Amino acid sequence: VGRPIFYGAMITEGIVALIWATVSMFFFYGSPAPGYELIAAAKDTGFFTSAPAVVNIVCNDWLGVLGATLALLGVVAAPITSGDTAFRSARLIIADFLHLEQQSMRRRLYICIPLFAVSIALLLWQIGNPDGFNVIWQYFGWANQTLSVFTLWTLTVYLAQQKKPFVITLVPALFMTVICSTFLFISKQAFNLGEMFSYVMGIAVLVVALIWFFVWYKKHA
Repeated sequence: VGRPIFYGAMITEGIVALIWATVSMFFFYGSPAPGYELIAAAKDTGFFTSAPAVVNIVCNDWLGVLGATLALLGVVAAPITSGDTAFRSARLIIADFLHLEQQSMRRRLYICIPLFAVSIALLLWQIGNPDGFNVIWQYFGWANQTLSVFTLWTLTVYLAQQKKPFVITLVPALFMTVICSTFLFISKQAFNLGEMFSYVMGIAVLVVALIWFFVWYKKHA
């Protein structure tokens, strides 16, 4: 029962993401009154606006007040449940790493209190920083994709060791490695190396990763 529920949730999440991506592309590029004109100072900032602003504009333009309310509730409810799951998962991972049993409330608090303190500090920082949410969201997305990098490389190594076609995971592993690396090179919150130089560095990472893998593969094949 657990596997169909988990896989179904992941597939549903992907479908929702595709729907929002499609809606956003049509709304900002194809509608008679482009949505970005409704955003203050859009001509100065281009399309780089916050996710809540995009959701608000799309919902109010297409769905009306009732539809916008339902959509915003969905957008708000999903992060709340995700946050609950994230805190629980983080607590269990840290407990497993530190070998702390989690039956007693006292030992749970040993982990929960520092986690809550860090989260509250981030929350207060982003409230006081006009661009705080966008910065946190960018690094959340980067961390999420970086997790996929490690997963894809792990699967690639496993398939190579099992003498199975590893190309099916090698290609996306290389792609995601370049994407995550280039973000660090180009992001103003990271190295901020400039657009063109960051792209060159991303290609360099691709070459290094590819050579590194095949050197390993030649030794262990």
